[in-house]
Amino acid sequence: MELFKIGFITVNLIDIIDIIIVTYIFYKLYLVMRGTIASQIFLGLTLIILASLIAQTFNMKSLGWIFSRLTDIWVIAFIILFQPEIRRLLLVIGRTRIARYFLKINASETINEIVEGLRELKDRKQGALIVISMGDRLTSFVETGEQLQAKVSKELLISIFSTKSPLHDGAVIINNNTIEAARCILPLSSTEKIGTRKLGTRHRAGLGASEDVNAMVIILSEETGGLSIAEDGKLKFVSGLDELRREMKKELESSDVKEEVKEIFEEMDEEQYLCFCLKKKNESW
Repeated sequence: MELFKIGFITVNLIDIIDIIIVTYIFYKLYLVMRGTIASQIFLGLTLIILASLIAQTFNMKSLGWIFSRLTDIWVIAFIILFQPEIRRLLLVIGRTRIARYFLKINASETINEIVEGLRELKDRKQGALIVISMGDRLTSFVETGEQLQAKVSKELLISIFSTKSPLHDGAVIINNNTIEAARCILPLSSTEKIGTRKLGTRHRAGLGASEDVNAMVIILSEETGGLSIAEDGKLKFVSGLDELRREMKKELESSDVKEEVKEIFEEMDEEQYLCFCLKKKNESW
């Protein structure tokens, strides 16, 4: 369907959608590469492409031959050079509101067990590090620890993080209401301070995990008894267990899906919205 013309160029609806998608992709690439060495590499590749176009335009055979050989391997070279940035870009896409809507889990019981377990550990002045998957399998973390495949329970969490337990060092990985592994090793974040507060190893590990995967990481400090949440590479200190429970429900519990859907489809009229919710309920609730 033709919308308008710019000179001899005809613009239709598909062209507009195409431009919006490409613009979004380049914007996300810019956010991912900003401030990294990848931006300089990208600039270098752009200059090579421009030089190749100039060589073709002016029929520079020798230079054109060199660039033609480069184009045979540029896709593989691009993947190798930008592997960390491509990974980060995919994580950014996976963490969008729409993607998270489809990755919600029914976690009401799990949340209660975790909170009550942390309450007991807090009273005993013992620390904890819990990674809750929000869609990713976290296989790379699970393989570093002792695999359990046990249902989440207050008693099991207390037993794992007891200072007398051989599993208390490291993190617990939870996926789909199951403790997949304990004593797992997490990557340390390069961030050592937030404001004036110096981060310990447990906090840096939780923050590092949240930078690499789509997960919520709960940290209970053994020294201070303070609680914090690491998510999307950001660390948030919470005032207590009640606030922790609210944050977990907000991110994990499927009963909050209706609010997410309402925001995504805020331009729907009320009847359409109710029909959508009933359809989703019949499919997955």
